[in-house]
Amino acid sequence: MPGQVDKRRNRMAFDNREWWSRGNLMSSAVVAAIVASGLVSLHAEHPHAAPQVTSLTNPKVRFRTTEAHHVVLTNGEVTAVIVDNSAVTGGPLKANHRAGYNGVAQLTHRRRPDNIFRAPYAGINYEHIHDGTLAVSREKFEPRVSPMQLRIVDRSTVELYQPPTKNWKLESCGRYRLLEDGAIEYTFECIPRARTFQQGFIGLFWASYIDRPEDKAVHFRGRRLETEGPGEWIKWLPPSHGVASTHRPEGARLPKVVNGFPLTLVNHPSRFVYTSPWYYGVSHGMALAQVFRRRDRIWMAQSPTGGGATNPAWDFQWFVPDYQVNQAYGFVMRAVYVPYESREQVARAVRPHLESLNRSPGRGDRRESRSR
Repeated sequence: MPGQVDKRRNRMAFDNREWWSRGNLMSSAVVAAIVASGLVSLHAEHPHAAPQVTSLTNPKVRFRTTEAHHVVLTNGEVTAVIVDNSAVTGGPLKANHRAGYNGVAQLTHRRRPDNIFRAPYAGINYEHIHDGTLAVSREKFEPRVSPMQLRIVDRSTVELYQPPTKNWKLESCGRYRLLEDGAIEYTFECIPRARTFQQGFIGLFWASYIDRPEDKAVHFRGRRLETEGPGEWIKWLPPSHGVASTHRPEGARLPKVVNGFPLTLVNHPSRFVYTSPWYYGVSHGMALAQVFRRRDRIWMAQSPTGGGATNPAWDFQWFVPDYQVNQAYGFVMRAVYVPYESREQVARAVRPHLESLNRSPGRGDRRESRSR
C-alpha cells in the first residue's frame, strides 16, 4: 500500500548551509516552523520523483478490482486488452495469453484487426528489476512472476498494482490510459521498500514483443556518440540479441554493471545517441511509436529475436539514481499506433504527444492529472 511520499512538491528549495553562510540570522526554531508548515523544503525534488497520478501515490484515486485477469479498453479506432501476470484464454483475445507476461496482451486497430504483439506474450510488459549486479540471477523476471492486481479506474483507465516483490522489495503501479485518439498513456510509479539495490540505483526494463513484422528495425532521430549536432534519421537493427542493443539519451552514461551480468539487452549500448525522445517500428502497414519525456532519461532498447526468430522486441529501460527507501519515483510515456504511410506522417501523428509529454507542467496541469 502507499507509504510515505514527500508531498512538498513544486516549492522553493534551498540549501540551509548556504542560507546561514549568507548571514541570514534566522533562528533554528523559525526555520523548523517554516519547514514544518510545508512552505519550504530543505532538499530539491529528485529528478525522477513520481508524478503522483496512480493509486500507489495518490489516495484520491478511486478504483475497483476485478476477479478477471484482463480488461478491454477501446477509444478512437484502437482496442487494447490489458492483462496481469495470469494466463487468459478466450474472451476478447484472438490467441491465448501465457502466464508470466503483463501489460498489453493485444493491441488492434480498425485498419488492422490482428494483434501487433506476439501471442502469448505482451507489449509494454514490465519485465526486469535489477541493480547491475548478479543479484538479479535470483529471479531475472521478478515483475513477471510476482502477483499483480488489476484496478479499474474508469472506462479508459486501468492499473496494474504490484505489492513489494520478493527479492527487490519494490512496490509499483503501472497505469494504462487509452486517450481519445487511441494512444496509450503509460504512467509507472514505484516505491523501494528496502535498501536492496547494492549500487545505489534502480534499473527497470520493459519489453514489447512484435509479431512477425516485415522489417524488424526501428527508426529514431539521433547521431553517433562521437559526433555533435541535432542528429538525423537512423534505422537500426542489431546484428544479434544483446549486441548494440540500447540507445542512450544525450549526455547519459550507463550505470555500473558487473562482469557476467545476465541481462544482455541492458548493458550493451550502441554507438548512437537519440536526439528526440521517441522511436517507431513498422509492422503489416501499421506504425507503433513509443514516445517519452526528456526528463525521464529513458534508454531505448531492441532485440532482433526477443520474441523468437521472426519476432523482434521493441523495448525501453529506465534507471533511478540515488534512490531513497520509501520515496516514490516514476515516468510517463505514450504508445501511438497508427496506419503507416511515411516517416513524415508518423512524425505528424507523434508530434502532439511529444509536445504534451515534454511541455513544462503548470500548477493546473498537475492538479488535473492527479485528480483523474
